[in-house]
Amino acid sequence: MKKLNLLLVSAFALCMLFTGCEKTSTVTDIDGNVYKTVFIEGQEWMAENLKTTKYDNGDPIPEVTDNTQWSSLTTGAWSYYNNDENYNDPYGKLYNWYAADDSRNVCPTGWHVPSDEEWTVLTDYLGGESVAGGKMKTKGTIQAGTGLWQHPNTAADNSSGFAGIPGGYRFGSGGYSFVGEKGCWWSTTIPAVMPERGVWGRYLNYNSGSVFRGHGPVLSGFSVRCVRD
Repeated sequence: MKKLNLLLVSAFALCMLFTGCEKTSTVTDIDGNVYKTVFIEGQEWMAENLKTTKYDNGDPIPEVTDNTQWSSLTTGAWSYYNNDENYNDPYGKLYNWYAADDSRNVCPTGWHVPSDEEWTVLTDYLGGESVAGGKMKTKGTIQAGTGLWQHPNTAADNSSGFAGIPGGYRFGSGGYSFVGEKGCWWSTTIPAVMPERGVWGRYLNYNSGSVFRGHGPVLSGFSVRCVRD
């Protein structure tokens, strides 16, 4: 039996190197949205962007479309890209950091917005920041009619199963940009050095196989991926 278990573990480890054989499941949020999930190196991640309009305790997260109001927020809010609900599927919603870091939890029960350290566990397992991006991005391009990313969608093979998509970005001033070109996701970690620069996040770009670790101002609108507690 011990030998069989070792063989199964080895087979699963080998399987994880290839697209399409990741261990997967689902999770449902308080609004009833069902998300695919994927197991990667001891972590279970959502394989889709968050779409909820409520915190996990049932309190509503307000939708804020007005640019002036968005730019002066000190509490959680969300918006559709370009204030157009047609972007909700497949891109999900964009949340400011106040929503992502709220103690009422924007994620489903038993899940949370990842810390900077949890993001690093993921990207280190995928070979480091210089190559992890390609393994995290969905395949195909808009121009070829095969995907959501602008050409060339460099190095994208989604071999991790993370299924990163380019949901774009909302500026702290309220404007929108980068759908099709960039995916941006929050962490909950404020940098120890120069915290005024914003919160650590992760970024995927259409023209790079890397994943980028950088600061996001708290009033920015980013996508959210949750990880299991």
